[in-house]
Amino acid sequence: MLQSTPGALSSCRLEERPASLPTALYVSGGRASSQVSVVVFGRERTSAALVRDLNQLQVSRAADVPLWIRVNGLGMPGSLDWLWDALDVPEPLRPLLVDVPQQSRVVSFEGALLVVLHRLGFARDPSHLISSQLGLLLLPGLLITIDEAPSSRPFEALTNWLLRQEGSRDQRDLDDILHYLVDEVLDGIFPMLEQIATRLDDLEASTLRNPKPKLLNRTFQHRSNLRTIRSLIWPLRHQVRIMLRQRQKLLGPEAFRGFQEMGELVDLMFEHIELLRGQCDAITQAYGASVGNRMNQVMKTLTILTSVFAPLTFIAGIYGMNFQIPELHWRYGYFYALVLMALIAMIQLIWLWRRGWFEDWTLFR
Repeated sequence: MLQSTPGALSSCRLEERPASLPTALYVSGGRASSQVSVVVFGRERTSAALVRDLNQLQVSRAADVPLWIRVNGLGMPGSLDWLWDALDVPEPLRPLLVDVPQQSRVVSFEGALLVVLHRLGFARDPSHLISSQLGLLLLPGLLITIDEAPSSRPFEALTNWLLRQEGSRDQRDLDDILHYLVDEVLDGIFPMLEQIATRLDDLEASTLRNPKPKLLNRTFQHRSNLRTIRSLIWPLRHQVRIMLRQRQKLLGPEAFRGFQEMGELVDLMFEHIELLRGQCDAITQAYGASVGNRMNQVMKTLTILTSVFAPLTFIAGIYGMNFQIPELHWRYGYFYALVLMALIAMIQLIWLWRRGWFEDWTLFR
């Protein structure tokens, strides 16, 4: 009998996918065909094989040894009902494993531990994110992982390491594998945050030197990516703490300490994201200040031109009036007027130069 907090068993599907489709899912139209494999932790050795029929799975289950069931691809969610029935997966938990996209969660039940995460990465264009859902369910003597993205050799490095190990396995190996997989997904986010931080540093420098609208657009893209990552790890902050307080019996001491470290990792990741979001705000403010500074420089240049030509226009307007002006009969009157206009313009330019008006305020060293 499952005992859970209110709402823990509800299928919290997201309104839209948190990021773009990875290449494998994009090629298959968003739903890849399902492939089931099993890692059997025998008493003498560990073996891995594809599951092609129900009898094969029942034989492994009847051996009363720990099993790691791996499902890759969710092209036919209904076709997996035979798998859930063979493994005695509780009915309320099944939608949480196959509904895509699902909200990230870590939920502890009596005799079950459910984890739903999103494996994130960058597309060919580093400003776009891709994501695939990973569901993990830990039951007594059984670990089920459901990876939305297809793979011919799922979790290859971990599988090869397990196959090389000798000796018997017990339930503690399954909770360690669960923690390892969760830790692997979360650790993959930190390099992404470092790349975003590097790009934001470059954008900040470029914005101060030469602000352009495309720089501001790139900043908004990175901010959107940070908001997506934040929304995926936000639910984990309190859910991990709740799970640790419940003292899940399926977790051994090592796995329990690992989830404690995972809670600290999520907090650190969340703080890092908030710092990067603050840097995005700083770039936006720097862009506005830089554009305003350049606009001031333009207005200053126009003001200089206006102030220089205003007295010259006044002089030209006076001598252009249709009246008898004494200076019109001077032999060198035209020359005197040009010299006077040039002298006034020179005096104004020297005066403005000494006041620092010709300094370029848009240059940053």
